[in-house]
Amino acid sequence: MRIVITGGFGFLGRQVAEALLEQRTFDGAPITRLVLADLFVPQDSPLAADPLVDVVQGDLTERLGDLFAQPVDVVIHLAAAVSAECEADFDLGMGANLDTTRALLEAARAQSAAGGVTVRLVFASSVAVYGSDAALPLPEVVSESTLPTPQSSYGVQKRICEQLIAEYTRRGFLDGRVTRLMTVSVRPGKPNAAASGFLSGIVREPLAGLEATCPVSPDLRVALASPRRTVEGILRVAQAERGEGPGQLSGTLPVNLPALTVTVAEILDTLRQVAGDTVADLVKVAPDPAVESIVGSWPAAFDNARAAWLGLEPDADFAAVVHQYVADHAQAVTAGAAKPTPID
Repeated sequence: MRIVITGGFGFLGRQVAEALLEQRTFDGAPITRLVLADLFVPQDSPLAADPLVDVVQGDLTERLGDLFAQPVDVVIHLAAAVSAECEADFDLGMGANLDTTRALLEAARAQSAAGGVTVRLVFASSVAVYGSDAALPLPEVVSESTLPTPQSSYGVQKRICEQLIAEYTRRGFLDGRVTRLMTVSVRPGKPNAAASGFLSGIVREPLAGLEATCPVSPDLRVALASPRRTVEGILRVAQAERGEGPGQLSGTLPVNLPALTVTVAEILDTLRQVAGDTVADLVKVAPDPAVESIVGSWPAAFDNARAAWLGLEPDADFAAVVHQYVADHAQAVTAGAAKPTPID
């Protein structure tokens, strides 16, 4: 079983790789090689030292020949340009998100056409495929049957990729599985260029003793998922058996991963309850219309039935999300800011 993770050294790529290396199997079969493909590879990454891991560095479209030089069984496609940078640079987003994905699909198709293994391709899409159009406002609760009308370049690019993957699957070129990710919070490390990045920053930075800016109104409702729940969802969809029974994956519809719905005010209140006033007061509200326009166009409440059919559940509450971050990244938390609590 040879598995390729694109964006393998990004935040989610590392998390998925670590989970696979811990279990050493995929869908009941031993993993023989885990290939981590990324434009940037940290020199000191412990992942690269694992005997199962191969590293392919460089632009993905230029390295597809290397990735498919040996048979590929599974691709977990996480590499992408994020929302705010796609809005700022249209060509960047189209190249990184659409053109690269199309090239990857063609490489998988070529392997199958040559008599090789039919690739199982797992794609990380986004809640950004949804948006409220003037002619078709979003319903209060969104499901996979809700028509996506994205209101950002990033959302449009993800939606096009979803449709391409469904078509390649229908034609038998590959076995495509699409997961729509909620905003992942709390992400560790440095801020990224995602419009939703503040939803981690307003927790992560104060816990580290740093000031943070909240660029949206506190009453904005958002849909979130913790890193653990997100990785669990990606791997559950990736390994699900095809079929119509409980726990099985049917059709080519995407799976909206489970969502925890909260307001930004509830996030800030939870931070105050967990870490105290001194930490919570490090967050300053300074609305940014550009950020609020993007994030505010995304739905906040989801029907989780399709995910629940696969055995997936949302985080219990945002306090559990904060405690998870503290437990997993205690070194990034100022002493006394919060107490780690075990999370199931």
